[in-house]
Amino acid sequence: FLNFVVAITPTIFPRVGYSIISFIMFINTLLTVFNNCLVITVMLRNPSLLQPTTVFLSLAVSDLMIGLCGSLVVTITNYHGFFFIGDTACVFQGFAVNYFGLVSLCTLTLLAYERYNLVCKPRAGLKLSMRRSIAGLLFVWIFCLFWAVAPLFGWSSYGPEGIQTSCSLAWEKRSWNNYSYLIFYTLLCFIFPTIVIIYCYSKVLTSMNKLNRSVELQGGRSSQKENDQAISMVLTMIIAYFVCWLPYTALSVVVVVDPELYIPPLVATLPMYFAKTSPVYNPIIYFLTNKQFREAALEVLSCGRYVPHVLHTASINMRSVNSHSKVLPL
Repeated sequence: FLNFVVAITPTIFPRVGYSIISFIMFINTLLTVFNNCLVITVMLRNPSLLQPTTVFLSLAVSDLMIGLCGSLVVTITNYHGFFFIGDTACVFQGFAVNYFGLVSLCTLTLLAYERYNLVCKPRAGLKLSMRRSIAGLLFVWIFCLFWAVAPLFGWSSYGPEGIQTSCSLAWEKRSWNNYSYLIFYTLLCFIFPTIVIIYCYSKVLTSMNKLNRSVELQGGRSSQKENDQAISMVLTMIIAYFVCWLPYTALSVVVVVDPELYIPPLVATLPMYFAKTSPVYNPIIYFLTNKQFREAALEVLSCGRYVPHVLHTASINMRSVNSHSKVLPL
């Protein structure tokens, strides 16, 4: 009887391969939930870290939902070797991962734009405020909801992908209905955010270099070390962004450009799994590298026994910029 059950299980990948993927996604789920729950807890316990922008909290919430709706589900389904929880759950998982993944991606774009305004246009009247942050986030969540809901109403669709243990957009469907969605999806939900992120951070680094040169010409202290750290952080942000989302986008482009190309199941699955890793290191890059937040996190992890050395007098995103600073904050 057990042999018969194994025989009818619709696996298309070696059983040991499913087990390896299940273990990797289990670790990914643990780190995602822990990192983002820590971020949310710290920010709610320290209002000074939350004000005046809620962009960071939105990013942590969307990343946490990717872990719960995406990584956790594929951990279980890979353990079983196939997507055993039904068509409705498949559609829901595809929708949820697509939606919260887009929210995270667009939130990173919004964050880059806000930092650009903060550093490059401090006198342009676009200072961060709670009202401005909420307006930006409402646009992001509604914009992403449109692209996530469209497949539910017939413009493209959701279904099993690759090795059949997870669900996402129906990349494998060869139809103009699907192609049109993928084309607009790629242009507006990846290429445009990528251009914005690269442009904003390049301008931020340029402004920092100009300010530092001006300070040095006036006899101030050289800030090359701080500059190098800022450049490293920006490069890390951009590289992590591409590692997550470039494979996902490349697959959609390939499907549209060459409809007859055969894509092996594992290759078709990997882009979605790469995207599911973003919630792990987003908190590390965008939160734990900030000294003020790191101090508050240590206080939470030690159950109050650790006393922060940095007073909570400014938000994570450095809501105000001192015009006499030698280095502008990221």
